[in-house]
Amino acid sequence: MTEVQFHVNVPDPVHYACRLLRKALRQGARLAVTGSAATLAELDRALWVFEADEFLPHVQLRDDKPTAAQSRAPVWLVEDARHGAAMPVLLNMGAPLTAGFEAYPRVIEIVSNDETERAAGRQRWRDYVARGCAPVKHEVAT
Repeated sequence: MTEVQFHVNVPDPVHYACRLLRKALRQGARLAVTGSAATLAELDRALWVFEADEFLPHVQLRDDKPTAAQSRAPVWLVEDARHGAAMPVLLNMGAPLTAGFEAYPRVIEIVSNDETERAAGRQRWRDYVARGCAPVKHEVAT
């Protein structure tokens, strides 16, 4: 069963994702990140400049078959979660419940403090529960 965590009330989801990815990479984790094209483009830019003295290696995948060089990157930015299913963790930045999430042992949902996004996050929570998952909530301190 997929382990699902919700990080809620996040004031700046892109900055929070950068921090979360930095922590995960320091622990040797590999992740796929999904979201809208605009969100992924913003995250891509942020990952290049997030730390002045530390690069957060990542690749933005457009297809479901990464090249050999792309497959070595520890973070894959994918619009379709099925394209990152080779990774053990999926970080969802607000996309609707994604087809293929079951292929991941762990899913992390980032939900901002925007009321529209909070409502979408609550719907995703219900969708996970309906599929037999038991999501865990992590309240982000502001």
